[in-house]
Amino acid sequence: MATPNRTLGYRLPASNRTAGAELRGRLQKLGILRESGHEHFNGSIVIPVCNAAGEVVEIYGRKIHDDLRPGTPVHLYLPGPHRGVWNEAALEASQEIILCESLLDALTFWCAGYRHVTASYGVNGFTEDHKTAFRKSAIQRVRIAYDRDEAGEKAAAALAEELLATGVDCYRVLFPHGIDANEYALKVTPAAKGLGALLTGAAWMGKGQRPASKEKTISPPAPEPVSSLAALTALDKPAEVNGEEVVLTLGDRRYRVRGLAKNLSYDLLKVNLLASRPTSDNAAFHVDTLDLYSARQRTAFQKQAAIEMQVTEETVKRDLGRVLLKLEELQDQQIRQALEPKPATPTMSDEERAAALDLLKDPHLLDRILADFDRCGVVGEETNKLVGYIAAVSRHLETPLAVVVQSSSAAGKSALMDAILAFVPEQERVEYSAMTGQSLFYMGETDLKRKVLAIVEEEGASRAAYALKLLQSEGVLTIASTGKDPASGRMVTHQYRVEGPVMIFLTTTAIDLDEELLNRCLVLAVNEERGQTQAIHRQQREQQTLEGLLARRHREEIYTLHRNAQRLLKPLAVVNPHARALTFLDSQTRTRRDHWKYLTLIRAIALLHQHQRPIQSAEGIEYIEVAPADIATANRLAHEVLGRSLDELPPQTRRLLLLIDEWVSAECRRLEIEPSQFRFTRRDVRAHTGWGDTQLKLHLHRLEEMEYLVAHRGGRGQSFVYELVFERTGDGRPVLPGLIHMYDSGKSGAEGQKPGSSRPQVGGVPGSGRVPPSSITTSLGASYAAAEA
Repeated sequence: MATPNRTLGYRLPASNRTAGAELRGRLQKLGILRESGHEHFNGSIVIPVCNAAGEVVEIYGRKIHDDLRPGTPVHLYLPGPHRGVWNEAALEASQEIILCESLLDALTFWCAGYRHVTASYGVNGFTEDHKTAFRKSAIQRVRIAYDRDEAGEKAAAALAEELLATGVDCYRVLFPHGIDANEYALKVTPAAKGLGALLTGAAWMGKGQRPASKEKTISPPAPEPVSSLAALTALDKPAEVNGEEVVLTLGDRRYRVRGLAKNLSYDLLKVNLLASRPTSDNAAFHVDTLDLYSARQRTAFQKQAAIEMQVTEETVKRDLGRVLLKLEELQDQQIRQALEPKPATPTMSDEERAAALDLLKDPHLLDRILADFDRCGVVGEETNKLVGYIAAVSRHLETPLAVVVQSSSAAGKSALMDAILAFVPEQERVEYSAMTGQSLFYMGETDLKRKVLAIVEEEGASRAAYALKLLQSEGVLTIASTGKDPASGRMVTHQYRVEGPVMIFLTTTAIDLDEELLNRCLVLAVNEERGQTQAIHRQQREQQTLEGLLARRHREEIYTLHRNAQRLLKPLAVVNPHARALTFLDSQTRTRRDHWKYLTLIRAIALLHQHQRPIQSAEGIEYIEVAPADIATANRLAHEVLGRSLDELPPQTRRLLLLIDEWVSAECRRLEIEPSQFRFTRRDVRAHTGWGDTQLKLHLHRLEEMEYLVAHRGGRGQSFVYELVFERTGDGRPVLPGLIHMYDSGKSGAEGQKPGSSRPQVGGVPGSGRVPPSSITTSLGASYAAAEA
């Protein structure tokens, strides 16, 4: 069978050439081409009818589309009278024949295993050739399987009367009304048994009683001997699947296949194929990348492989057939596995659920979280660990937090992110090393909903920064893209949608971040002090001991406990009854977003404690309320995190500035000079701080740009020396940017200080925006109405 597609004219010689005109004329005479030059069977399944000598004497075409112009014939034949009998060999091999109305119906019986079948050319298409073949083969019984419609009934009755007159018993296969053989086979399962039942129950069309002596019960066909097609799958040795390689050994020939896993569509089978004969003298081989569904590429491969392996092309052709069938089987398995629904959330045992609830109901939940971080080998970074954990929980809010961990190279930012992610269930986190600009838009609609999206390096997500900002701000991504309609082939517009909310987690070594992305995130700075380095060294040495080895064995139990606990958290609404009493810095426009981060941090802390709060309901909305202790914790955490986001300098640059100021102040006191008279070089700073030269270049340049340092030309050619320009208070202390201290919010509950009505709103000092460093190390300026004891 074949399906013409208007390409025949392009494959023939041009009509203005002698050979082309002659060939086109012969095809028009046969009826393959019409007088207009168009293909007669275009858009049809074509079935040839051959005579006993194998010559094509008739062609049947059936349109494959139903959206045809009015008057377009669905069934096509060659011009002139019908000739030949399809499957004439079946008449020679059997005294009984199934006679269908069309070739498609006959092929339906054939595919179901009933090979003693033939077809007329429509209801009035039982030709003289059919009658001659029936007489020649001495057919005794005919089961007429015409369509069960009015035309089919009339034609079957007329044909039966004619055949009965010649001594042939006729039976009518009774399909349901209005149904033909093909349609019936598509509706019943299995088709072979259904068709067999109809054949057995066929109605006798003669006069009188049904001749019992001539009746033959027809059952579904028994399994036949292995056909030539099935034999192709009988490999000499079982296929070996090793990772992404498939190896098939056929006799002394070996075929190695790579790249099958990339073929996730039934329309393509493009692989890297190596054909070799290891037993030959020169171990000849041929390797190429080809689509096994392309006849042209297979032909080219088999020709060259036959030459190299010194075998016939027919041998390689048979081998490729076996390889193709085996790869189709493996491809079908992998596609089915890919389409299988993802495993549901792992079930928890009663003991695991009880342990997780015990953790969530612990009054000292935050302390337990920090203790478990320590038991898992993460030392220090108390604020960063807690903020990261709470930010991960915020994925259940409608507007989650986003986190950027910023530090120098090798300071431990990735270790901090990995430690926090280890407490999040695997099904609720998505981790990437990098992302392309459009990758987020084409994810599944709910692939990121209420999950943590972690990207190892912010630089790897720079091309996706726009999508990340939209996802964080809007909570949804939409994109319109053009693509081909599989039905019509026309270019159409497809809309893709990715739903949030999603918590975004990034790490970076850069000090110049995208300002729009930065002001949407909480910035966590890794502790790079010497004391933290010493603590990490002690922890690393401890891991080499027996106690450290035993501790690692219990680490997975801690992870499992926290993952189960997070699975028990539900996305509830959070109401803050103390919101009207809160105040926030308002001297900068960007605090509009920082204020929202602060409020979201409070809500995330409350959400983490949802199993310690009563769930209330109003107008069908379930919610929990924020407690004063939640605000106290948020103040303690947010003052450091949000205060840093209001600083004009990155954390590492600010740390270098303080080190330089400390050193310059000491040197000025020793030399008894003013700071404006002291000059120093980058080498001096490197010697005092122990920082690397690359780090110093970067951060000194930033300090120079921000006018904390003034560069003066030195006395040795083009070298420069620096002068520290740093604002100080009256007692000589440096002035740092930060938030106005309001009161000590480190206490909570009944110990929390209730703000009086005379307290001023938190905000920056006009024209300065700077406060003493003691203010920064206390808490974020905020107030709330403490709950009555």
